[in-house]
Amino acid sequence: MSRVRPYKATDSQQLVRLFELNTPAYFDPSEQSEFEAFLETNPKHYFVVEEDGNILGCGGFDVLENGTKGRLVWDFLHPTAQGKGYGTQLINHCIEELMAIETIKTIDVRTSQFAYTFYARFGFELIEIEEDYWAKGFDLYYMKLVVDRNLL
Repeated sequence: MSRVRPYKATDSQQLVRLFELNTPAYFDPSEQSEFEAFLETNPKHYFVVEEDGNILGCGGFDVLENGTKGRLVWDFLHPTAQGKGYGTQLINHCIEELMAIETIKTIDVRTSQFAYTFYARFGFELIEIEEDYWAKGFDLYYMKLVVDRNLL
């Protein structure tokens, strides 16, 4: 059985390895140093999904604009874990955590052409595309989800 748990600094090396396994399919190699710097800040809202003690993926969120916006950040899975529901479990966890913050009005994600259809399944709408944003051949797909508190 898989579970989502908070990130610990001791997870860092395994997560960097997962990043490498997703390069260049989903990330440009130039992005690795930014991910490593992110992990060094010991992010408050970052999680890993694991099964039987094995880390299968990671992801989290930031809270921005005076607590009114959430942003999904750095979520990805081991290539062999993709398509098996772990990513959905992780993103649902992040969305639930964000929805528990009463001031959140929108949730966004800055992703690429390689993953935007995944987020669309959660109701994120494509707002903007910027070519070669992350690196050559890695376009920015900016997506947003408006939080409807009437559904809660």
